[in-house]
Amino acid sequence: MPVKPAAPSAPFSGPFALGTLSAPQRPAFPGLVLADGRVLDLRVALAEPALTVRGLVERWDEVLPRLHELAADDSADRQPLDGLRVHAPIEPRQVFQSGANYRQHVIDLDVAHRSPDDPRSVEEARAEIAAVMDRRAAEDLPYVFIGLPSAITGPYDDVVLPDWAEKPDWELELAAVVSRPAHRVPVEEALEYVAGYTIANDLTDRATVFRRDMAAIGTDWLRSKNAPGFTPLGPWIVPAASIADPGDLRVTLRLNGETMQDESTKDMLFGVARLVSYISQTSRLLPGDLVLTGSPAGNGMHWGRLLRGGDVMDGSITGLGAQRTRCVTEVPA
Repeated sequence: MPVKPAAPSAPFSGPFALGTLSAPQRPAFPGLVLADGRVLDLRVALAEPALTVRGLVERWDEVLPRLHELAADDSADRQPLDGLRVHAPIEPRQVFQSGANYRQHVIDLDVAHRSPDDPRSVEEARAEIAAVMDRRAAEDLPYVFIGLPSAITGPYDDVVLPDWAEKPDWELELAAVVSRPAHRVPVEEALEYVAGYTIANDLTDRATVFRRDMAAIGTDWLRSKNAPGFTPLGPWIVPAASIADPGDLRVTLRLNGETMQDESTKDMLFGVARLVSYISQTSRLLPGDLVLTGSPAGNGMHWGRLLRGGDVMDGSITGLGAQRTRCVTEVPA
């Protein structure tokens, strides 16, 4: 069974957040989650039996004032969050993932991935990659690739480590949820296309990041990042207006109670607005799409300790709540 969240009513910023929840003998429903640990079924409150969180996001500008009204209405029929199952808050059509976006994280990874015959000292390697990161920032070149929605799982679900994954690793990060179609959006307007924020743990099998058969092919993000359940998401989508500055949030991951990642989003090379704008210059972002902003320092490669069965990851980001997932080893068929 999935592990239970440490705090079912984990605090978030603002008066409410959105989630997808279910109960025994009851299908999943979009919930208006209140800070006091109660939930309003939005299918009932809005009289839309087929409503989903993505459906709400698709009408974000229209529906947001109504959500505020419902959150303030004490007469609305609310139920305790305790006892409900929390699913991934949204089913996106597209997932855009930013890589190499935290300066210190990339420096640490470069040092950890050095080959045994690398002539550089640790200090030389760190200085070299630091210069590369500074140049990328100066030249305004984000790095973005595509993830699969099928890799998403709930914030308290077990994560199955595939039997082929030799070096599974954690990467907790801030995710932005797109509110409306966006194509060729200027940086100055990009945050207007963000409905809210949530937490993503973008797991990676480090052993399959680079192709072994032909180094010139480069990275293999399909193999290394997109196993089922490799992206625990949520628990909530917190409206953007409730987050004062997405560029100043604390990203924390604990493994079996020990802090591994604890860094501010200030260390990002490219913030949310820049990433949304950059992606939109090529692709058309759709309502409900996710933009993962990269992971800070403190991954398993840095610590020399990768994930294994029985590990429990607790991840939190300021104002967005917390997720807890347990790793289980795949049982061969």
